[in-house]
Amino acid sequence: MTYTPPRTLAAFFVYLVIRYLNQTDVPKIRGLPEIPGIPLFGNLIQLGTCHHVAAQKLADKYGPVFQARLGSKRVVYVNSFEAVKSIWITQQSALISCLTLHIFYKVINNDGKSFSSSESFPVGASPWDESCTQRKKAIASAITFNLILILDTTSSEPRVHSYMPFVDLEVMESLKELHDSSIGDLDIKPYIQPMALNMSPTTCYGYRISRGVNDALLREITDVEKKLTMFRGTSSNWQDFIPLLHLGSKKNIEANACKLRRQKYIGFLHDILKEKVAVDTDKPCVAGSSIGMPMVSGGLDTLPGNIIMAIGYLSSDHGAEIQKRAYEEIIKVYADGDAWKKCLEGEKVAYITALTKETLRFWSTIPISLPRVNIALIQYQGAMIPPGTAFLHPPHYAYGAGSRMCAGVQLANRELYVFLVRIIVAFEVVPAQNARDRPVLDALKCNADPSSLTMMPKPFKVGSWIIESEMRTNHLV
Repeated sequence: MTYTPPRTLAAFFVYLVIRYLNQTDVPKIRGLPEIPGIPLFGNLIQLGTCHHVAAQKLADKYGPVFQARLGSKRVVYVNSFEAVKSIWITQQSALISCLTLHIFYKVINNDGKSFSSSESFPVGASPWDESCTQRKKAIASAITFNLILILDTTSSEPRVHSYMPFVDLEVMESLKELHDSSIGDLDIKPYIQPMALNMSPTTCYGYRISRGVNDALLREITDVEKKLTMFRGTSSNWQDFIPLLHLGSKKNIEANACKLRRQKYIGFLHDILKEKVAVDTDKPCVAGSSIGMPMVSGGLDTLPGNIIMAIGYLSSDHGAEIQKRAYEEIIKVYADGDAWKKCLEGEKVAYITALTKETLRFWSTIPISLPRVNIALIQYQGAMIPPGTAFLHPPHYAYGAGSRMCAGVQLANRELYVFLVRIIVAFEVVPAQNARDRPVLDALKCNADPSSLTMMPKPFKVGSWIIESEMRTNHLV
């Protein structure tokens, strides 16, 4: 009988433990550079709190596409436009599912149903199956249809069906509140969030929340949705990648509390819709709680960031030049002084369309994409990436890329276009008198919480809203 020394047994045991802690859901992918990591954590510590910044720096050393380990998850980072095009666009039929992370899926969106179906999950972050396919088509069809210009046979004037009147009202209300508050330097965030937030329950449930800055429902939704975005960031939720951290996690308790609060106001909105349907007083909307929830969130945590930072930039020296040129281009197109109304009918000012696109490009409200998962083999420069692998690309494109890009892209673009036309026509945005109150205009440094899923602009103020002409704002009084 061979004697095995205790030290040898201990070393073998340590080896087995390390190997167990170091295993990932997907084996190492041959042909892709791998970032060296440590057992259990993988590259989580190395990537820090700003995954998008760290990934771009790693790309300089390891190339545009590399694999990393986030705890037990193997993730492929894609860091160049050409690589994103190859994987997200050319092979989009393979990359159409989403990674089911612990906090967001098994705590926040766990309604007690089986995880074999995505029915209980939000559409934008749902694993791919027949339920997700049908719900995504329903959203895209409803939004696209309701943005089409329809010629009213009883009038020579074209009218916009359904959603554009909502955009008209919300932009009008935001600018009116800004107009009424234009004394001294101003924090614009409380005036912008209600505009974007109201578009979501209005389009989903046909219900408009009170525009008061201190409205209880508005404050509740704003607070909850802000907290929910914190639970979706890849850099701040290690329990999503390290199963051992599920045990006794304080975040599980916090996430469950947010879940219950959200269920309450989603249920409230849904009940109101059902009551209106019963008496035939409902407005055109995309109904259904599983469709509605992500749209409430999407309206609050993405578009406001774009608008807030666009206003911040307009208050800069270069922003003053942009305002001057933009106003001239608007007047050329809407020569009859009817820009306020006509901007609802389509994007006819090329300069404003370009400004809209640049706002979306420069101020990326989601610094890193939601984790995507391939359902079929993906090839990249000889590497064969097996199904079930997670993918991330920093920085995130405004609406994502490929077949899972945001279904609300047309509505969001029109809302941003209308807002920019109207604010430039009616006001001149100037810098705050105190330099310390002016915005941070670096696209990365402007984010108050880099670990959050979405960009949260650092607080800033703009100066008095200098009204160039009473005639241009008399409809706001």
